[in-house]
Amino acid sequence: MSIDRRTLFRNAALMAPALIAGRAFATPAASDTRLLVVFLRGAYDAANVVAPTGSDFYAQSRPTIGLKKPDPADPTAPLPLDADWSLHPALKDSIYPLWQKQEIAFVPFAGTDDMTRSHFETQDTIELGQPIGGHRDYQSGFLARTAVALGQDKPISFTDQLPLCFRGGPIIPNITLNNIGKPAIDPRQAQLIESMYKGNALGPSVHEGFEVRDTVTQALAQEMVAANRGAVSAKGFELSARRIGRLMRDQFNLAFVDVGGWDTHVNQGGATGYLAGRLGELGRGLAGFVDEIGPEDWTKTTVVVVSEFGRTFHENGDKGTDHGHGSVYWVMGGSVRGGRIAGPQVTLSQATLNQGRDLPVLTDYRSLIGEIVARRYGLGTDKMQAIFPGIAPSQLDIV
Repeated sequence: MSIDRRTLFRNAALMAPALIAGRAFATPAASDTRLLVVFLRGAYDAANVVAPTGSDFYAQSRPTIGLKKPDPADPTAPLPLDADWSLHPALKDSIYPLWQKQEIAFVPFAGTDDMTRSHFETQDTIELGQPIGGHRDYQSGFLARTAVALGQDKPISFTDQLPLCFRGGPIIPNITLNNIGKPAIDPRQAQLIESMYKGNALGPSVHEGFEVRDTVTQALAQEMVAANRGAVSAKGFELSARRIGRLMRDQFNLAFVDVGGWDTHVNQGGATGYLAGRLGELGRGLAGFVDEIGPEDWTKTTVVVVSEFGRTFHENGDKGTDHGHGSVYWVMGGSVRGGRIAGPQVTLSQATLNQGRDLPVLTDYRSLIGEIVARRYGLGTDKMQAIFPGIAPSQLDIV
């Protein structure tokens, strides 16, 4: 029997998730419980996503980029969550319906006790899930330890390479979602444009303009690219999220995906602009995931959205925000006790900011994820201590 090239490539693509690192994975039956961790690399500005619009201090701290108070007559206004908090309008059609159905909860003042404000160190801190101050075992990530505790061979990572959080456990498949886009004007097009002005009085200015563009673009992108660590863009996640939902619905029960592009030092924007665009893509991706996994399996699924740290509460001189501390985490699922702002809070003022600049951390990410894992998978104290040593699960009753 002959097989044409198209069929061969199609079959190879279908088999790719099951053939990683020289190991064959049988397609397991769908588990009753699924957990997806979404890591926003680059430190997203949580205070402009779940914004404390009830606070005058917020408006004073962000005169350019801050969101307005909710206003049903204004399509650019944020959406009310309660008397104190509002949701960014870019999430109106994707995440807000989940809030209305009580299928998402937000946990403000969440994060780590890592005070380095380094993308790399704090990302490592989260992925390792180990106490700060002692020896770090870079071959023991918290999701790997979770997979060992579960004793089920159904984890998967949707990343460019195996992430730190899955190191040290069973060998798992990882599937890259990254697609590298082309710049608006590539070098060949730039050369053609320059040749059009060659010998013209504008020629030197055109050449200099392209040089300045390349220099500025490289300078602004360098830190973000590094902070992303190969994570898929928000647009790439939007395009791939349904595939993630399909695979988790049919095959896998423990998954990780990272999404980059959140390091907004310059021209962050408010209700519109750069951050709003990325949020729209992220929200549509998550909504597509929910739709693809289906209503029955959505009740058995929990999605946790985290980031390495938040950003400065006060906007900077470049209409952006810098590296901060506390963040806002999202917990989504068909059986999540949502429609509420969960966890301890503090009234925002200059005096209550961490070091006078950041949101403080009142909920440790390990205790939050620990509560979700313990309750969803029915794990006891011994196994939870193996996953997050020295940390007790929180009692937020989100799941």
